[in-house]
Amino acid sequence: QVDRYLYHMRLSDDILLDVMARFQAEMVKGLGRDTNPTATVKMLPSFVRSLPDGSEKGEFLAVDVGGSQFRAHQVKVFDDGKQSSQLESKFYPTPKEVTQGNGAELFDYIADCLLDFMETKTLKHKKLPLGFTFSFPCKQTKLEEGVLLAWTKHFKVRGVQDTDVVSSLRKALQKHKASFDIDVDVLALVNDTVGTMMTCGYDDQRCEVGLIIGTGTNACYMEEMRHIDLVEGDEGRMCINTEWGAFGDDGALDDLRTEFDRELDLGSLNPGKQLFEKMISSLYLGELVRLILLKMTKEGLLFNGKVSTALLTKGKIEMKHVSAMEKYKEGLSNTKKILTDLNLFPSEEDCIAVQHVCTIVSFRSANLCAAALAAILTRLRENKKLLRMRTTVGIDGGLYKTHPQYAKRLHKVVRRLVPNCDVRFLLSESGSGKGAALVTAVAYRLAAQRKQIDAALAPFLLSLETLREVKNKMRTELEYGLKRETQASATVKMLPTYVCGTPDGTEKGKFLALDLGGTNFRVLLVKIRNGRRRSVQMYNKIFAIPLEIMQGTGEELFDHIVQCIADFLEYMGIKGARLPLGFTFSFPCRQASIDKGTLVGWTKGFKATDCEGEDVVDMLREAIRRRNEFDLDIVAVVNDTVGTMMTCGYEDPNCEIGLIAGTGSNVCYMEDMKNIEIVEGNEGKMCINTEWGAFGDNGCIDNIRTKYDKEVDEGSLNPGKQRYEKMTSGMYLGEIVRQILIDLTKQGLLFRGQISESLRKRGIFETKFLSQIESDRLALLQVRRILQQLGLDSTCEDSIIVKEVCGAVSKRAAQLCGAGLAAIVEKKRENRGVERLQITVGVDGTLYKLHPHFSRVLQETVKELAPQCDVTFMLSEDGSGKGAALITAVAKRLHNVGQK
Repeated sequence: QVDRYLYHMRLSDDILLDVMARFQAEMVKGLGRDTNPTATVKMLPSFVRSLPDGSEKGEFLAVDVGGSQFRAHQVKVFDDGKQSSQLESKFYPTPKEVTQGNGAELFDYIADCLLDFMETKTLKHKKLPLGFTFSFPCKQTKLEEGVLLAWTKHFKVRGVQDTDVVSSLRKALQKHKASFDIDVDVLALVNDTVGTMMTCGYDDQRCEVGLIIGTGTNACYMEEMRHIDLVEGDEGRMCINTEWGAFGDDGALDDLRTEFDRELDLGSLNPGKQLFEKMISSLYLGELVRLILLKMTKEGLLFNGKVSTALLTKGKIEMKHVSAMEKYKEGLSNTKKILTDLNLFPSEEDCIAVQHVCTIVSFRSANLCAAALAAILTRLRENKKLLRMRTTVGIDGGLYKTHPQYAKRLHKVVRRLVPNCDVRFLLSESGSGKGAALVTAVAYRLAAQRKQIDAALAPFLLSLETLREVKNKMRTELEYGLKRETQASATVKMLPTYVCGTPDGTEKGKFLALDLGGTNFRVLLVKIRNGRRRSVQMYNKIFAIPLEIMQGTGEELFDHIVQCIADFLEYMGIKGARLPLGFTFSFPCRQASIDKGTLVGWTKGFKATDCEGEDVVDMLREAIRRRNEFDLDIVAVVNDTVGTMMTCGYEDPNCEIGLIAGTGSNVCYMEDMKNIEIVEGNEGKMCINTEWGAFGDNGCIDNIRTKYDKEVDEGSLNPGKQRYEKMTSGMYLGEIVRQILIDLTKQGLLFRGQISESLRKRGIFETKFLSQIESDRLALLQVRRILQQLGLDSTCEDSIIVKEVCGAVSKRAAQLCGAGLAAIVEKKRENRGVERLQITVGVDGTLYKLHPHFSRVLQETVKELAPQCDVTFMLSEDGSGKGAALITAVAKRLHNVGQK
């Protein structure tokens, strides 16, 4: 009979899966900026960004408002490796005149309770941070501020809605400050649900969901920042207080609400509001049972149709009665006693029926709660892109704790609805009090950590003033390198390349190009056509250069190069032809003509002996002679930067600057011959290879070098050399990042203070990882995966810090590079004697091409520091290969013109 009567309260798994899907849709609505205003599930950001990590310590106060009693707590958190804490509490009544009076009285009462507690515990003279648990829906814009949206449960205090409850509490405490000598700092406003999650999170690091099922009901969980439209920023996570009690206020659950739910709602303090809560929480379940029993009695199904006063009196049947009647082990005796006490005089059948009503009502509550919780767990799993997830839910609330069957039912249904989540349910010990203290402790820890991280990264933040200074110093060094009397001692060598023209479109023929400048070596065949069908066709082959050859003898290196050329000529079937060859040699060379280049010094990890001070063209010719298989006409030795400028110059005649921002860093540009004192002649222009990587080797930029730069320099193959390059080029940025990460880990700010074996390895942090980590499209989860590949087991917070470090290092590199380039374009403007310069810069290099922000920051810096120059940046297509062939072609053309 009862089953038939309460048929609508029995929910099948299909219905629950449907409720789960509805709640998921409501969550998405609540998180969206445009949809939030009309959403019933408000998804309030709590500004709690981190769970406890075990390193919290200190003494904290907490007050807890929102349950059936006010509570004051003193919490001591110990950083002893065992994550232990100590909690002392005192409970205070919540008189009706306070819970339904006016705001000033409420906050004065809270302050009085706190004062009494501090006197009891002799805490009056201590300055303690306070966490304020306020278990009502509040809109927060920061951790220590919250505007009350609406009262719930049995509270209805006048003049508090739409005001900041923290400032009201602070005012009330301020009144007491002078007269009672107490100094309390309210640091965090916490919802009891969040407090529950934090308390359990202190004991179990996997806990990322908090659930309350008691007088009220609510859930919170850690959401990805990128999904929270209401808060700026995409990094990391934040705890979202769902305020799920209002689920269904827009009619979304109307098909599941019974006539009894409607009647209960009409008689409540807030009709039409918190409809989900009214179907679940202990504040309403007793009343629901009363309404059902009343109707059944009226219809003659119970108590011989006799309606007693108890059944007519609102609130007469409470949750404690329902819980007691469901203690099946005690048979019907409990039920009989409770009903008799209510003057209902039941028969045995009545007792069985009433017990059954209680079971259906509380079972529906557990079912609905499980469906909404399953929606949250599914969202968490999808956020993490996991097929299977292990997680912990922290739970508090009287219904869950005291009802004999509730917990078991809830667990069972959740596991059925989300079979791919392994859920542990952890009962919270005084969640709302200790939790508020822990939120405060975490906020305290994060603020201290923030200070340390800011201090470590501060030297990487360069002001506009500093960048101007760098530009001016670069300009001075450029001039030193061009002047005859200062050239010898100049750090920026300003090497003449004897490339005196850029392509004019008449170049044609077949050319070979060699490209040596990194760990790979390339041989190319380039076919250039002119006229209407102007084009450049290229065929190439890449060969590796083993470390033992990079750091062996010069003879071995050049023999290896010639071996690779032989393989290529064979492969292309052109072994007999004596082709003109351009040799891209991306190391500092002093040239006496276009086909003579003396190596000034190795860079980029090369260390072959007997090469420095030698002519590399001669060394190549010698190696070809030794092999005695083929002959080549070596026309030009070329720097990759010059090749880059030439490639872009072939497309855009306005290109007179070449920039490489990759493994190394360098610039070349067309300088007026009259300014190049170390080369005879004043007519025309010549390309100058600045070799600016050595800028600062004389100490002129020591003021901006950090301790990390010094460590990278000291650990490099060429200490004291190429200092600017070591701050701006791809080869070193990852190493700077690694040094910073080691330092932050030593300070206990990263990786739980553990320096892993992999973090100790030089060069582990390749620049490509910087580009990947800083990509805007990457969620922190993927950042964590990259760090895991590097053997670094990181938390979400670690990933945010690593990303920030990478950002600081690469931004500084781009700004410094931009400051140097601004000096060059300004010089070009003055050379031409124009008010406004329009010029193109040809650019190559993986850092510029692949890093998500480098090119933008570099361009912005040039614009800022050289406002009278309109600079176009053009990406080079294979400067070192195609460029070398074009230089060879231009040199051939100019040579022929000269002969004519």
